[in-house]
Amino acid sequence: MRAIKKFIYLVILIALAAVAGFSYWAKQPITTEGEPIAFVIAPGSGVSAASQDIARAGVPINPYLFSTLARVTQKASRIKAGSYELKPGTTPRALVDQLVRGEFAQESLTIIEGWTFKQMRQAVAASKTLKHDTAELSDKELLARISSEFKSPEGLFFPDTYLFAKGSSDLAVYKQAHELLLNRLNAAWEKRDASLPYKSPYEALIMASIVEKETGQKSERAMIAAVFVNRLKQGMMLQTDPTVIYGMGDNFAGNIRKKDLETDTPYNTYTRSGLPPTPIALPGVQSLAAALGPAKSNALYFVARGDGTSKFSDNLNDHNKAVNQYQR
Repeated sequence: MRAIKKFIYLVILIALAAVAGFSYWAKQPITTEGEPIAFVIAPGSGVSAASQDIARAGVPINPYLFSTLARVTQKASRIKAGSYELKPGTTPRALVDQLVRGEFAQESLTIIEGWTFKQMRQAVAASKTLKHDTAELSDKELLARISSEFKSPEGLFFPDTYLFAKGSSDLAVYKQAHELLLNRLNAAWEKRDASLPYKSPYEALIMASIVEKETGQKSERAMIAAVFVNRLKQGMMLQTDPTVIYGMGDNFAGNIRKKDLETDTPYNTYTRSGLPPTPIALPGVQSLAAALGPAKSNALYFVARGDGTSKFSDNLNDHNKAVNQYQR
């Protein structure tokens, strides 16, 4: 009888030791140094298969113990498929919680103010961590997946840094950038001066893209916008080189000539009055603000001083003097 009791006590002690050891293991860092270890949990994977995938990816963890931990904490059925990274210092218990919350490995893609949509597509296509679902789509087909309101994708995506999980569809990035652009544009449109000569938010977007390409000086954007708004109000041609360059497409070789200014295209604002038919670039928030809140000025002309700033003039005579002073 005593032997049986001793045996039972021994079993209990072993069980308690096992539980204590398991609890201790669950709270210890899996790794303490080195680079994050990437791994993927496939859709439809159960906790056992997920544990095996994690171990095969190079995470130094016992798959059986890890799957047991997920089960005893009643989280096994809540693990989410996706791409993850194990960071140094993460414990098994914290890793289970990470998988339950779906804290996927984050990548980023930066879209630059003033880029054309073509440049944006090139940047998206160059990402090695996106799933390229739009690679075979034309610009119009891609836009149709996002919006039925517009005919051209130019200018319809907000330049910013976008975060996404590894393996995300590139279409999701386009959708996010488009939605952010519309939000920023509509917010600025609601605060616009009622005297502005725009018939729609889209026309304001076109102006913002021109402002974006005309100057890199943030402090001058409101004045640049004022010049073009004043010209529109007076029925003057905009005569802005960036629209001409955009209309030339791949024919632009880095230098605009008199011949180019005289060659008519839908974007040549030296040969056609009013705004061009679409934006010419991706405008940032400051250019949107300038287009919809231009400076209070009578200026109709500006010329580069050569130091990155511009000289603004209210009349042609003063403008010609400024041209002679700064460019001739």
